[in-house]
Amino acid sequence: MKVPFIDLKRYESGFLETLNATLAAMAANAQFIGGPEIPRLESRLSHFAGVSHAVTCANGTDALQLALRALDVGRGDTVLVPDVTFWATLEAVVNVGANPVTVDADIADGGVAFDALADGIVRFGPKAVIIAHLYGWGSSRLDDIRALCVEKKVALLEDGAQCFGAEYRGKPAYTGALISTTSFYPAKVLGGAGDGGAVFTDDAELAERVRRLGNHGRTAHYGYGDIGWNSRLDSLQAAFLNLSLDHIGTRIASRRASAALYRERLPSLGIEVMAPPADYTENGYCNVCLIRDPERKAALEAAFRAAGVGFGNIYPGVMSQQPGAQGVSKGHCGGNVGETLCASVLNLPLFSYMTTGEIQRVLDVAASALRK
Repeated sequence: MKVPFIDLKRYESGFLETLNATLAAMAANAQFIGGPEIPRLESRLSHFAGVSHAVTCANGTDALQLALRALDVGRGDTVLVPDVTFWATLEAVVNVGANPVTVDADIADGGVAFDALADGIVRFGPKAVIIAHLYGWGSSRLDDIRALCVEKKVALLEDGAQCFGAEYRGKPAYTGALISTTSFYPAKVLGGAGDGGAVFTDDAELAERVRRLGNHGRTAHYGYGDIGWNSRLDSLQAAFLNLSLDHIGTRIASRRASAALYRERLPSLGIEVMAPPADYTENGYCNVCLIRDPERKAALEAAFRAAGVGFGNIYPGVMSQQPGAQGVSKGHCGGNVGETLCASVLNLPLFSYMTTGEIQRVLDVAASALRK
């Protein structure tokens, strides 16, 4: 049995039929930009995320850039960013004219190392800090990070592209953030039929600035209060996401069950599995194994490859060592734990409605490889 790393084609019964009928009706009425699907989606997102305002946009990278611009981060400013994250987190800082400083990782949860972050705030005096909630949960020091940024009067932007549906102390992980973002890239827990993103906040003024900046800085149809750009989410994407939200509970429950089964079974094979920190309920975004022996990791990967079992590494390298970071980064805080984390991560298949038979096949291939 071959097992894909991710399968995006496992729709609920009747999903495609409902989608086709919805899109046909929208196309017949030329509902392509704006229209009722957008405010309906934003209302549902704000409720689901536990925030007062949700503003949709074209993609997750734009969501970060819009949030930074709304926080008045621009040319000459310094922003602390995780050394372990997706490239867009750092890229967004550079794209608004600011300079990134990378912060080392905490290998226990994948987030930033708190002490390194605190040191970076003192040393570099940043205008803003970005943290990334990786792997379907968030930092174990989230409250401390939020409190530190308030104390130091540094704006905190939380990149939540991987934590949609995760809970912290019984509430959505976005709740309580000054401003946070998500991505609707198809592989996400709430994925679209293409690109899309959103910004979340409880601050009405920040929300209005984000909305204005993402629609050419408009104050009226032909009135412009800012230099913005076009980052509107299109209506067809909103319709797809609204339909997906109808099923998000069962999708997340399926993912959580698969993630839990991995955590239950893999330790008996001698494989360390990263778990959500206390106070978090994960969304089942991905499985995270830590294979610290390079030869053992290579043997597992070779066995999976030969058996047709997908695997990945989220993420294989730190931001500070990327060629594109050279010449734009202003420095680094902490040590090289992030490099150890990146070298150790092995992600096994995990997606909505994965079967127990598929998980057992992954475990059997892993067990066979390790016996050898």
